[in-house]
Amino acid sequence: MQDISPNTSTKTDTNAAPPATTPLTGSCLCGAIAYALRSTPQAVSHCHCRICQKAHGAAFATYGSVPAKDLVFTRGQEQLRSFASSPGITRCFCQQCGSSLSWHSQHYEEGAWISVALATLDSEFVVGRQRHVNRGAGMAWVDGGTR
Repeated sequence: MQDISPNTSTKTDTNAAPPATTPLTGSCLCGAIAYALRSTPQAVSHCHCRICQKAHGAAFATYGSVPAKDLVFTRGQEQLRSFASSPGITRCFCQQCGSSLSWHSQHYEEGAWISVALATLDSEFVVGRQRHVNRGAGMAWVDGGTR
């Protein structure tokens, strides 16, 4: 997983997603955990690294980052579990169904950003600028994969 901070650029992004007018909501597969995002996800990335592949059981994982204070659990926070997947990186998931919900890095300022698995959103979210990262680890059976 590439450790990226949404604040790495000071340029205005003309392709950015429009700001959310109401909080975006999401949940895990079984519905035990629900959350709301009080800001629009930034730095939308499709990560092809082996850790994301294994964590999601897929060729890549798609995340968007929000300030940690803007991720609010509205149901089932006691069902949330975490796993240190690599040095300084913690992934959170539902203990009931295993849905991967987020990851955060200890390398950012304390509580600065959290990356949310965008496929867990229940609200419609229009993505502006997005990127693919760690393509070198991509699966050969996916367009652009190298393995």
